Amino acid sequence: MTRTLTDVAHEAATCTKCRLASTRTQVVFGVGNPNADLLFIGEAPGLHEDKQGEPFVGAAGQLLTRMLAEIGLTRDEVYIANILKCRPPGNRDPQDDEIEACTPWLVEQMSLIQPNVIVTLGNFATKFVLQTQTGITRMRGSVYPWHGRKVIPTFHPAAVLRGGGEKGRQFAELQDDFALIKRTLTEAEPPPLRPPVTSLVELERETPAQVPDDQLELF
Repeated sequence: MTRTLTDVAHEAATCTKCRLASTRTQVVFGVGNPNADLLFIGEAPGLHEDKQGEPFVGAAGQLLTRMLAEIGLTRDEVYIANILKCRPPGNRDPQDDEIEACTPWLVEQMSLIQPNVIVTLGNFATKFVLQTQTGITRMRGSVYPWHGRKVIPTFHPAAVLRGGGEKGRQFAELQDDFALIKRTLTEAEPPPLRPPVTSLVELERETPAQVPDDQLELF
């Protein structure tokens, strides 16, 4: 029997693969349309997300919802997830073994959702997905072919709020990036359906992402 996104979420809800299982309130798996054309990937849940069990529900989430509305979309039409499914204590940076333990959940999410366009929110998610050391300021504003899909990096909404919100330079650039997302969705062809990916080994056997040499390979 083929696993569904609901099946995976139910299994992830009791995950104890890393130390974060002992400090979380609950697993924050993801939310939205399981057949979405557009997938957002952030870094990790924060305080509000840990309490409510849904990604991007605080002030940053409100900004994300607003940006979606500006391009004619709602949260129910896209899928929103993070690399880590549990909140790191004090919102510290994810650690390598936590990322390793959590990555298979994200891989399976991508495999089952089959998005046409993936938007990486912030430095951490962008560097993780595109395996680059280049900062988000340089990476944003472009579309990167990636395993039959397209990746669009943009600022994390929380960073935009910290940078002054609507008065900051990043806000206008965030709007530009969402306009790019809209154009790319219109132009994107659906990726070919593939069997569910169950490990990074399978994903790494695919053709490497078409990213400039200084931005490295997958994962």
